[in-house]
Amino acid sequence: MFSPVGLIRGNTTNVYFPGRKTWTKKGQELEAGKNGLIESLKLLEGELGDKPYFEGDKLGYVDVALIPFYSWFHGYETFGNFSIEAECPKLIAWCKRCMQNESVSKSLADPQEVYVFLMELRKKLGLE
Repeated sequence: MFSPVGLIRGNTTNVYFPGRKTWTKKGQELEAGKNGLIESLKLLEGELGDKPYFEGDKLGYVDVALIPFYSWFHGYETFGNFSIEAECPKLIAWCKRCMQNESVSKSLADPQEVYVFLMELRKKLGLE
């Protein structure tokens, strides 16, 4: 049975930590981060299936909890040199569908601003 709370608990961690590796690590650790992130996103994509939203036809709890990661995808992809859309097209379609909701689009950080923030953070951490 689908458990929204279980999905979020397991996958926010499984998205955050591997995603962080895409902009803080190099070499094998970077590859491990990319692979872990894609694996988690594919799991989410599988749970989404062909539904417009995780809980069906309407934006729900799981959608609201997970959509903030979309703002970080551009940074993950740029620093990690990969495409989430190429690996998880249904998940990106879901992200774009969520962003059509004005409450969602007005609440999330601009992906380009997150990328600039990550560049600055990398400099402060001595990664640049």
